[in-house]
Amino acid sequence: MGKLVAIILSAIFVMCCGSQVMSDAIDHRYKAGDLVPLYANKVGPFSNPSETYCYFDLPFCSPDYVKEKKETLGEVLNGDCLVSAPYKLEFRIDKDFQVACRKNLTREEVIQFRTAIKRDYYFQMYYDDLPIWGFLGKIDRLGTAVPNDRFFLFMHIHFDIFFNKDRVIEVFARMDYTHAVDLVDLTEDRELLVEFIYSVNWKETKIPFEKRMEKYLQSSLLAHHLYIHWSAIMNSCITVLILTGCFVTFYMRVLKKDFMEHTYNEVITDDQEEKGWKYILGDVFRYPNHRSLIAAVLGSGTQLFILTILIMILGLVGVFYPYNRGNLLMALVFIYAITSGIAGYSSTTFYHQLEGTNWVRNLLFAGCLFSGPLLFTFCLLQTVAISYKANAALPFGTILVLVLLLTFVAFPLLVLGGILGKNSQTEFQAPCHTTKCPRDIPPLRWYRGVLPQMALAGILPFAVVYTELYYIFASVWGHRIYTIYSILFVVFIILLIATSLVTVALTYFQLAAEDHQWWWRSFLCGGSTGLYIFGYCFYYYYARTDIHGFLQTSFFFGYMACICYGIFLMLGTVGFLASFLFVRHIYGSIKCD
Repeated sequence: MGKLVAIILSAIFVMCCGSQVMSDAIDHRYKAGDLVPLYANKVGPFSNPSETYCYFDLPFCSPDYVKEKKETLGEVLNGDCLVSAPYKLEFRIDKDFQVACRKNLTREEVIQFRTAIKRDYYFQMYYDDLPIWGFLGKIDRLGTAVPNDRFFLFMHIHFDIFFNKDRVIEVFARMDYTHAVDLVDLTEDRELLVEFIYSVNWKETKIPFEKRMEKYLQSSLLAHHLYIHWSAIMNSCITVLILTGCFVTFYMRVLKKDFMEHTYNEVITDDQEEKGWKYILGDVFRYPNHRSLIAAVLGSGTQLFILTILIMILGLVGVFYPYNRGNLLMALVFIYAITSGIAGYSSTTFYHQLEGTNWVRNLLFAGCLFSGPLLFTFCLLQTVAISYKANAALPFGTILVLVLLLTFVAFPLLVLGGILGKNSQTEFQAPCHTTKCPRDIPPLRWYRGVLPQMALAGILPFAVVYTELYYIFASVWGHRIYTIYSILFVVFIILLIATSLVTVALTYFQLAAEDHQWWWRSFLCGGSTGLYIFGYCFYYYYARTDIHGFLQTSFFFGYMACICYGIFLMLGTVGFLASFLFVRHIYGSIKCD
């Protein structure tokens, strides 16, 4: 059944998102002498992966006819800018010191190249779907003073290409600077005549075409990386098992005793007045404040939970293959739009159970609760990207597609789900009657406040994902590849269990202190892990990366704030539902007359 669901999801994704193939040859088969398409993609500083520009934004000499690759929505969202490169690499044709073009560089163009070399620019190309990287130049440090540095632009690219029969298997690009013509000195501001040269060397290999992408997985599957992953998972499992054991022991010794007292209707004298969680059975199911808002956050959290599950299923079946992050971004956009109906249905159903009347306002809350801040952040960051003329600035056509998708897919599904939820016959059935007058909450110590409880609740779930966070961050905001979705799925399951157990435990202690306002508290405690992850962002930014500049910094903290907010909503919903089921169980197990 699970495989069938995965196949269906993959088929839907391919139909919605289009083909994954970037090459002009659909079957990737070529004859000797056939021109295999080589696309120049983007350039940018190596330490700022989100700050990229089109390849020909730098003054490279362009071919006579620049052919732009028709890109998918995901590739545009990923900042790709695929155009035909000036190098012609025919299948199985060796070349040596072939001149691609000659160009007179002006003083301004020399300064532009020198600035790029100073910022450690790299380039990316695609040859028959295979990624190629290289640096633009190098800096020779001739002394301790900066004015003594000399800047050299690489002029000679050497391509080593491996083939198996009629298919391209591997491609490597290295900057050859063993000859005088391979480098040009850009230290001085003067006009230069330069030649862009390339060489091609074809070699045969026995690696089958089906395994040609496996080498890009090796960095994720190295033995020491796998050891770190599985060691972290084992530690998390042991922690969760200990926590589960403590919870079961507590349930058997304490709660079972309370259940037995009410089952046999023991006589309680005046000096044996009920205390703890049994004392507030007439208030524990009193509706929370801001019913429309809590229903909206639960609906939005449910949608994000389903979105995460579907993305992981697609990752497990191999949809997101290496170096095609466009598929992941495209899947996020389409699945978020499709699951909008889940947010509408979940929100209005719960709002209806809480006897809410203004379901339209509740539906708008559910639709805007996550997408509103995300769109606001998107607009701000687009403004920054436009001012930098970076690839991250989406073209008007792409923005129009996103607007139409939200308007004609997400919003109608949200309304449809809301109507179905409104007309559902599900009623809220509390195991205990709610009294007319709420009981006063006794004074509580400072550590039982909302903020201390949230700080306590997020520690263990954050510890579960701490190790995996580095690899995810290094993939999203760096150049590392993340493909171990099986490990990520296991960590996600452990995270859900840890969040549920911790939130349930804190909810019980809150009820034992005769504080019946547990609804919002359970949600906030469950979602507090998102705040810890956002705090980790600052540590990662300052200690683990070389990210610099306003563009990259704003993108990093802007989008990570939205992601952590989504995690807050999702885990808050998980914590609330776990606490809700626990509270219903314990109060349903005692005599509430």
